Amino acid sequence: MRHVPVPLLRLAVLCFALALVTSCGRQGPDGAGPPPGAPTGVTAEAGSATSVHVMWNAVAGGRDIDRYEVYRGTTKVREVPGDAHMVDVVRLRPATAYVFTVRARDTDGRLGPPSREVRATTPASAAADDSAPTAPGAVHGRAIGGRAVQLSWSASKDDREVVSYDIHQGGTKIHSVGGNQTAAVVTGLRPGTRYSFTVRARDAADNLSPAHGAVRLTTPAGTDDGRGTAPAGFRATTHRDRADGAYYIDLSWVPPRADGVITEYEVRLDGRTATSVVFGGRAPREKAAYSFYAGREAGVSHRVRIRARLPDGTWGGFSAERTVTTGDEGP
Repeated sequence: MRHVPVPLLRLAVLCFALALVTSCGRQGPDGAGPPPGAPTGVTAEAGSATSVHVMWNAVAGGRDIDRYEVYRGTTKVREVPGDAHMVDVVRLRPATAYVFTVRARDTDGRLGPPSREVRATTPASAAADDSAPTAPGAVHGRAIGGRAVQLSWSASKDDREVVSYDIHQGGTKIHSVGGNQTAAVVTGLRPGTRYSFTVRARDAADNLSPAHGAVRLTTPAGTDDGRGTAPAGFRATTHRDRADGAYYIDLSWVPPRADGVITEYEVRLDGRTATSVVFGGRAPREKAAYSFYAGREAGVSHRVRIRARLPDGTWGGFSAERTVTTGDEGP
């Protein structure tokens, strides 16, 4: 038998061990952690008799989302890049009910679970309707922090009905709202940047109005305090549960305005993250409330505040901070 010097033998064993570790450490797409989560805040609203505007919140968690897939029933109808969170599904039938879901696919090719189902019904088509709505009244706007603006306009008129309003940033359509709305909040902007927005009305026959004129806004530069995207009317109280004798902190607030559904909030207690509040199904739009455990000792004071994860996946500003003391049942 061939004699192998001890130093070489040890080197061979070490190389084999390193190769084994390296091989075990390499994981394919199926072993690189969980797939993306299901998109939240999905909404669907008819844009015309033959189109539906579908929106959703960015999938959070730090994953690299390559694209989103939009399904009508079980059929995939659209794909959009991972930085897009809305799409117009076209070539639909008038006066028809549709069901939509959205799924996220990451850069490793893993497809996440479907979102909850949302429904939209296209309006009936108008025979021989070649008349476009009038242009919306002058668009007004204001920056609400470095990453969002609020727009408003006067309603358009149509010989039948305005079904939706399209919002354009420069020459690109970035959003759509129902024909009964005359305001919108656009998020996901950059601080210290100049933007131009226009609004156009659309009827059931897909006739599109002209734009009245552009409104130009500049988001403030520097550190964004996020006040415009913070929950409003934030209140915090405590109560003692008679069943277990423990104290709980009760929170209530008004969700910040955003074009999309806010489903997640972060609660900060004494300067640290205490919990995340995630609303499933129908997230509250007008007023939200949440209660969480604060211990069994009376007379303990806590500082609490809250912030929302916006539909574009970024965090909004913090609410005002409130101080509560266990055992103090007052407002």
